[in-house]
Amino acid sequence: MTGPVDAALTAAFHRDWGQIVATLIGFTGDWDLAEECAQDAFALALERWPRDGVPDRPGGWLTTTARNRAIDRLRRDAVGAAKLREMAATSRGAAPDTEDAEVSGVSDDRLRLIFTCCHPALALEARVALTLRTLAGLNTSEIARAFMVPEPTMAQRLVRAKRKIRNAGIPYRVPPAHLLEERTSGVLGVLYLLFNEGYAATSGADLVRQALTAEAVRLARLLVRLLPHDGEVAGLLALMLLHDARRAARLDEAGDLVTLEEQDRTLWDTGEIAEGVELLKTALRRGRPGPYQLQAAIVACHATAADAADTDWEQVAELYEYLVELLPSPVVRLNRAIAIAMTRGPAAGLELVNELQASGALTGYHLLPATGADLLRRLDRTDEAVAAYRQALDLATTDSERRFLSRRLAELGAS
Repeated sequence: MTGPVDAALTAAFHRDWGQIVATLIGFTGDWDLAEECAQDAFALALERWPRDGVPDRPGGWLTTTARNRAIDRLRRDAVGAAKLREMAATSRGAAPDTEDAEVSGVSDDRLRLIFTCCHPALALEARVALTLRTLAGLNTSEIARAFMVPEPTMAQRLVRAKRKIRNAGIPYRVPPAHLLEERTSGVLGVLYLLFNEGYAATSGADLVRQALTAEAVRLARLLVRLLPHDGEVAGLLALMLLHDARRAARLDEAGDLVTLEEQDRTLWDTGEIAEGVELLKTALRRGRPGPYQLQAAIVACHATAADAADTDWEQVAELYEYLVELLPSPVVRLNRAIAIAMTRGPAAGLELVNELQASGALTGYHLLPATGADLLRRLDRTDEAVAAYRQALDLATTDSERRFLSRRLAELGAS
């Protein structure tokens, strides 16, 4: 396969996979068939584009090819033929999106897919995992790493979730207004993990997958319009914008990771920062700060500081104290340890990191030993820092993070 075709297919996958699968699920009602036909379309592109050239609209070509593949598959069996007749009869009436749009005000295929995945009949982790699989195109291994569970465990969860949607007849739509609230927390969790996978990929050559962050922001904007008075919805969009504003400064020209304190802040997107801060202020005025609003407030402390030295670490640490009460996850506790280290010194932070290591809650998570290594380095405990950096290097799953950790080891004189 030629270089341009490779690049075009990769870009199309990151940009269009979710839309293609969502369109096919809406068309066929069959989740597995939708994914299989989308995969078939990409395989066919791999065969034909080097010969025929990349089409002007790669996403349109892939969608049409996948749809035709689905029709062919359905025609080959009796159940599928009946389903085709049903779809043909439906298409002679109102447009497929009309009823859902009238009920919910939203006709976006991908947002409907998220709400379908986030039906309360499914366990919360299954909702998030299923959406990351179907919408973002993450493979089972990537999703398992995001949840820090074994791959076979995640594979079983995905199979069970699809089976439950099929057997329970869960409709593919945004629910009416009176049912939105019971699914909102799951939808927010999906969008948050979707953004995080784009902002800091769980594996691969690229740390940043911009198509995923852009899609998460787009869907969050739709959700804000759907639920304009929900402070956590606004808080999540603010959190995304404040993080995304730093995108251009997070990697250097070689694609290597640049730490927050070393980033060129003139590259930060001031428009996104201003929008995120205003959204956050509006949300906080409602007087019901939740986890997403608190996280956005923490990121705002960094985004609005003139330089690293100007960061209000006391405020960051105080916000983490509130956040850990609402969301006592191991990752939040790790970030709180960093804030404590910045306000009370590296030894205080290291004590909290050691507690997390002893608990086993973040086993296999490379940022735990990486954080410990940084604190040990600042305490001039070089041999221990080298050992911790090596442990983090063994666990890191993206090329840019491995290069960053290797540089830290070299700075400490380790091979």
